[in-house]
Amino acid sequence: MWFVAIGVVLILLKLLSVGPVADWSWLWVLSPFAAAVAWWAFADATGMTKRREIQRMEDRKAARREKSMEALGQGSTRKRR
Repeated sequence: MWFVAIGVVLILLKLLSVGPVADWSWLWVLSPFAAAVAWWAFADATGMTKRREIQRMEDRKAARREKSMEALGQGSTRKRR
């Protein structure tokens, strides 16, 4: 995501002819988008994105269970003797 944001900023600077970016080649201005594609391909190939998604789902499930236990008056499982 950061690569895409940097790429958009560089394109705007290039189009508005601001600072040293105006003198850069379009290849350098568009290179953050290539880096974003490479990063996403790497993250998908290694399963990094899927692991993060599963971890978020597990965290939500645990929070939902904890909230349900509190609503039933059972309290936290950590507070038991």
